[in-house]
Amino acid sequence: MAFRPLHDRVLVRRIEGEEKTKGGIIIPDTVKEKPQEGEIVAVGSGVRDNDGKLVPLDVKAGDRILFGKWSGTEVKLDGQDLLIMKESDVLGIIG
Repeated sequence: MAFRPLHDRVLVRRIEGEEKTKGGIIIPDTVKEKPQEGEIVAVGSGVRDNDGKLVPLDVKAGDRILFGKWSGTEVKLDGQDLLIMKESDVLGIIG
């Protein structure tokens, strides 16, 4: 993919949730909530502190993350639905 986020932004691919409940009930697409879990595809170079030094991001490509329900901007790149968000929208790294 020929896309690189700038500064403190990250590119995220949503990880889809389960298609059915533990009891076997299939969840239709119309009532499914968008997943709040994803995998980082690409990261920006970081932000500059008050002294002008580059501070790298805490996350890296390949990390599984949790993010806020309304975080990010949805984009379509290379036929994939992805999110661009600031690192501060990332709630934590899984695993």
